[in-house]
Amino acid sequence: MSTLEIPIRDESIRLGQLLKLAGVVDDGAMARAVIENGEVRVDGDVVARRGSQVRPGQSVEYAGETILVVTGT
Repeated sequence: MSTLEIPIRDESIRLGQLLKLAGVVDDGAMARAVIENGEVRVDGDVVARRGSQVRPGQSVEYAGETILVVTGT
């Protein structure tokens, strides 16, 4: 399992956008599918809504990757 730090400038980012930005899914359709299938966890809890907001300090787990959302500059 590896960890990726993804900086964002805004207060939050949509879960599907974060997965694309981190490079763990190829496109929005794939993001939607893996989220709806319950394959994605935010702070340890399964999240099934692609539009869920993720904020700095939260972690997302998918396919053996941990994505840490951090405040960007």
